[in-house]
Formats: sequence, structure tokens, C-alpha cells
Amino acid sequence: MGKARVVRGPRDGERRGWLHGAPPPGWVRVLPVALLGGVCAATLASPDPLDIGFLLGAIPPLAVLSYGPAATAVLGGLVVAVLVVPAFRLDDPGSTDLLTVGFVAALSVLVSFVRSRRDAQLVTERAVAEAAQRAVVPPLPERVGAVRCAGLYRAAQRGTLVGGDFFDVRPSPHGVRAVMGDVQGHGLSAVATVASLLGAFREAVLDQPDPESVASRLDRRLVVDSADVPHAELFATAVLLEFTADAHAVRIVVCGHPAPVLLRDGRAVELDVTAGVPLGLGLAGAGVPRGLTVPLRPGDRLFLASDGVSEARGPSGAFYPLLDRLPAFAGDEPAVMVERVWHDLTGHCGTVPDDVTMLVLSPV
Repeated sequence: MGKARVVRGPRDGERRGWLHGAPPPGWVRVLPVALLGGVCAATLASPDPLDIGFLLGAIPPLAVLSYGPAATAVLGGLVVAVLVVPAFRLDDPGSTDLLTVGFVAALSVLVSFVRSRRDAQLVTERAVAEAAQRAVVPPLPERVGAVRCAGLYRAAQRGTLVGGDFFDVRPSPHGVRAVMGDVQGHGLSAVATVASLLGAFREAVLDQPDPESVASRLDRRLVVDSADVPHAELFATAVLLEFTADAHAVRIVVCGHPAPVLLRDGRAVELDVTAGVPLGLGLAGAGVPRGLTVPLRPGDRLFLASDGVSEARGPSGAFYPLLDRLPAFAGDEPAVMVERVWHDLTGHCGTVPDDVTMLVLSPV
């Protein structure tokens, strides 16, 4: 099937930042050692005693940020040694000063031990959470049948891989079928709804005769889920696609979601698909949305994006000009294309507060 083509962005540690659980940067590890070396060098180079021993008291707490209990204990011992060794002439610290520094060093070792245990537990919990989230939205294959795939996913909630957006591409007896959607809410609160919809989609593509019927099945899933929760108003926007076996045509059904963009001959055109009501609001009563069949040529690409892209605004309040920017990336490989669109989007808007999902589908 080929290697995975879902781009999930920078390494999770880079997105979290070191104050939010990622490993500390190099300068944080170097700081206590550099401070110790700087104090020693200054005292040895000065012709007169220096009253800078108070700086040494900061070294054990700084070591806690990046070192384990053993290394913190070593640095604490070196601090005490520098205070008492006559060669450093630190203005003869008294017993009270030594006891204070010794107590801070011992307390720092204890804090470092607790932090190390906590970090190990967090690493385990994060690994389990990531495995669960990847099970909900697994990486796309490079190709499904006669359709090439590439996707990008950025969850708005820091430290998560899955939010309120979802997509999937699956083979079926009726051709390759794909879905992209956006459920009510963001972050982990929306993951249960995402999992429910994707499970319904993966089952429906096997036995439903057309994408309109798949949309009805997803709508029913959300209606049933809402009935089990008092005052729940679950809904989701979605776009469903069904490619013919040779990928020479695609049928598109839109349920309140931004329509796909067709990239052809250097132009980007949003397809004029009749939009139905979002899933979960009862398609049976409102009527199943009417699908549109679009012939495809070699080299065509369909670009799908969540409203995190179409509704993204720059500092001036201007929307991101997706249709104007896409043609510049049309010549790239699909996986490169979604990355370049993402970097262009963040360059235009800065921080994007919503979940962002992109999907590129093209005939082989």
C-alpha cells in the first residue's frame, strides 16, 4: 500500500514546548554547569575575595529542571565543595550559609526524584494516548485503489493528535470512498464523536450503494448518539466522495462542509455542489443532499480542507485566500503540497486556533 502520507506536523515535543512536558532545550541543561564554572573562574581570576557565593545557591534548583536526582546530588555536592575550599576565597561563608545551601541541595535532589518519576509516568500515559488517538485516525496509505492520497492534520488542542476533524479513504465494492468532516466542538471532547462517525463510515462503505446512503448512515449514527445524552446536540459537517474503479469520475455529497476544490490546468475552482444540512440534524426529514458527479482527467487533483483553513483570518481580519494560493502548489507532490499550504497558511494567519485538516486526492 506504500508508506503513510498523513502529515501530523512537528514532533510532539516541539509543539508542546519544554514548559509543557517536552524535553528541556540544551541551554537549560548547560546553565547550572556554566554558572558553577563561571563562579569558580571569577573567584580564581580575581585578586580579591568575591562575595558571590549566593549565586551557587541557585545551581541545585536549576539542575532540577533537566537533571535526575543523581546528577542533581553531584552538582549540589560540588556547590558545597566550592563554598568550603579555601582556594576559591568566597568571603568565608558561615555555618548558616553552608547549612542553607546544603538544605537547598538536598531538597533539590528530592524534587528531582519526584519530577523524574512524574515525567516517566507522563511519558507512559502520553504513549498510550497517542496509540489510542492513532487508532481513531490512522495514517493514510499512499494509494487506495486508483486514487493517490495525502493528508495533513493539526489538532487545535495542544499536545493532542486528534481533535474535532476527521478524514478517511477506504476501498469498497463500489469504488474508492473518502470522507472529511468536522464535528461540533474541539479537542478531546470531540474525539468520541469522531470515533463513532469513522466507525459508521468504515462499515457503511462496504454495503451502502452510493455516497448519499453513506451520508444517511452517518446522520443516523449521530442522531442515535444524541438520543442517549440529555440535551446533546451532536452534529458534524462532512463531504463524502466516491471514485469510480478507474478514478475517471468522482461523485461528491456535501453536508454543510466546504466543497472540494478542483485543481486543473493551473487553476483552482471550488466545485458547485449543492450543500445539504450537517449530519446529525436529521437528513431523513430534510432530504438527503443531492450529489454531483465530476469527470476527472489525468493530473487533476481534489483538495479538501476543513473550515480551519477556509475561515482562517490574518492579523488584519482578512480570510486566507485559499483559491488564490493553491495554484502555486499544484505542481508539488501531494504530500509536499499539503505541507506547503500549511506553512503558507500559518505565514498568513500566524496562530490558527481551530483544527486544521487537508486532504489531497488524485487519479493515479
